[in-house]
Amino acid sequence: MFNKLIASLLPYFPKKFVWLFSKRYIAGQTIQDAVRESRKLNNEGIMITVDLLGEFITKLEQAEENKNEYIDIIETFERENIDGNYSLKPTMFGLLIDEEICYNKIREIVAKSAEYNNFVRVDMEDSQCVDKEIKLFRKLKDEFPENVGLVFQAYLKRTLDDIKGLEDLNSASNPLNYRLCKGIYVEPAEIAYKKYHKINDHFLTDIGYIFEKKMYLGIATHDKPLVEGTYMLIEKHKVPGEMYEFQMLYGVTPELRKSIVKKGHRMRVYVPFGSQWFAYSTRRLKENPKMASLIIKALFFRG
Repeated sequence: MFNKLIASLLPYFPKKFVWLFSKRYIAGQTIQDAVRESRKLNNEGIMITVDLLGEFITKLEQAEENKNEYIDIIETFERENIDGNYSLKPTMFGLLIDEEICYNKIREIVAKSAEYNNFVRVDMEDSQCVDKEIKLFRKLKDEFPENVGLVFQAYLKRTLDDIKGLEDLNSASNPLNYRLCKGIYVEPAEIAYKKYHKINDHFLTDIGYIFEKKMYLGIATHDKPLVEGTYMLIEKHKVPGEMYEFQMLYGVTPELRKSIVKKGHRMRVYVPFGSQWFAYSTRRLKENPKMASLIIKALFFRG
């Protein structure tokens, strides 16, 4: 009850207060902050994917601004020789306003990344976006077969069918490249699994299928049972190290992350940054009210 109360009130708190919590999970507000934190992770043998915070724009002018900022991010990170790639949310480019404009903006970003032989991950958003984002990915994959990947969310009941539905794009010479996460958006029980063990079961089922079909996979989880279950699936399917990686959010479960790296598995950390950090932080807290206790600790023990 206390955590939910804090989560509901957080948008009305002073931003300086919220930043005490947020700075642990966000690389910073500027591109220089993101480069600095990404280099630290690289020095630990960890790859990164950088994400400019923002989503669900309301004006198409914002799509152009976001595209230009992503182009700058790519040019900066490549110049700085950061070992990483790029993640983006299609609603940041007007997916729910004009699909064609959204596609053209994202296409420019993928094309810029391809100039450096690099890669862009298209994030999966809430259920109203899923079909549109699969359609967008298919179109990008056709033109940039080695430079674009997609995210799937294991808690959606449709996910395994969606993975199967893209199999025609998979080949030994150019395997599909997915990130699989549990899912963070609040969805109705009709379309999404709600129970912890049910979600975990489907997460592992999806992983097993992806490994069986020899697709590349980023296993995005901070859940130790899922990490252990993935180890067993890697062994069962004899998956070579170059066909998967573990992925985690910046600032989350660093000890588990270290243990995975120590075992010799590749690790990529999702590095979010930008001026939209406040909206990102308040949304994440609403989705996971248990994190409210961390804010209190930040205020009294870190401030």
